[in-house]
Amino acid sequence: MPAWSEWHLNIISKARSDLRARLWRGLLSLAALPYAGVVSIRNGLFDHGWRRSQRAACPVVSVGNLTVGGTGKTPAVEMIARHLRTAGHRVAILSRGYGATGGRNDEALLLEENLPDVPHLQGPDRVELARIAAEELEAEVLLLDDGFQHRRLCRDLDIVLIDATCPWGYGWVLPRGLLREPRRGLRRADVVLLTRCDQIDEAQLAELRAEAARLAPHAPILESRHVSEVLRDVDGRELAVEHLRGAPVAAFCGIGRPDSFFRQLAALGARLTATRIFPDHHAYGRDDVTSLEGWVRQQPGDVLLITTHKDLVKLRCAELAERPLWALRVRLDVTVGRLQLERRLSSLMTEDAHGSHPSLSAV
Repeated sequence: MPAWSEWHLNIISKARSDLRARLWRGLLSLAALPYAGVVSIRNGLFDHGWRRSQRAACPVVSVGNLTVGGTGKTPAVEMIARHLRTAGHRVAILSRGYGATGGRNDEALLLEENLPDVPHLQGPDRVELARIAAEELEAEVLLLDDGFQHRRLCRDLDIVLIDATCPWGYGWVLPRGLLREPRRGLRRADVVLLTRCDQIDEAQLAELRAEAARLAPHAPILESRHVSEVLRDVDGRELAVEHLRGAPVAAFCGIGRPDSFFRQLAALGARLTATRIFPDHHAYGRDDVTSLEGWVRQQPGDVLLITTHKDLVKLRCAELAERPLWALRVRLDVTVGRLQLERRLSSLMTEDAHGSHPSLSAV
């Protein structure tokens, strides 16, 4: 992991308390003020109608969050897309493509592998992507991946994810914290979905639910967990997660919340003997592979080499330093409020069947 990323997290989380760290927190706090001001002005322009959103020709479901980093958006998008496909609807996914380097980013690669029958369009102009999906691909519903702050495209259902292990981004907007906007913005949410609820205790969860309900009083508060399904290699071979129980594991990843990934492995009984962290959306190159192979050679011969599914689709390696490389495949399981979510999605498609989206228009 580059020094800047690890340094930044240590500063904003107060993992470092030395004088230099305190001075940096002060500077980052000053830098957060103009950022918060610009975001608030932009949201105000949309809220008061001085900037207009464009309505697509079919329903739009946004899956987003308040913070940068991994809250579980990709497995949430996959879960919703599967539900809509099972119900017989033609679905298309739209995303900005953050972190892509000359092609598809990690989220697109993962979703295309897991949802081969769902087209995924990436690009900065998601209004244009919506037009293409509806007119050329004949999509009946659009999933806007990471769309909560993208106000240009009107959405019919705003689902906002909150990671229970770090819900409010250390309490500050960027760059002092991880919030993309002040948390009062949660009032725009139609549904609030708490993720990784199994990684905190009941008292913390009750406190989080109460705060989310206060900020979004009209939205149902759902709960979910990440379920570990199987270990899979790049060729599709699978290994039961029970093989992790008691096994020495060397794990690495380049995702928004690496600590959650390591906790998940530990919860499966793995003995984490070594870990390595890369930045979120890291584009692995030849030097990274060489460095990883050197790191792997330092590990005991019986160690299992584990990464995330997102990292595996970018690396495309069956092994590193002649050691098999496995990825942990996870799915999002809504444990509280699943029927509420499914009813909202069903109602959305029923309303659209009565012609509520005749064309792309400003609202």
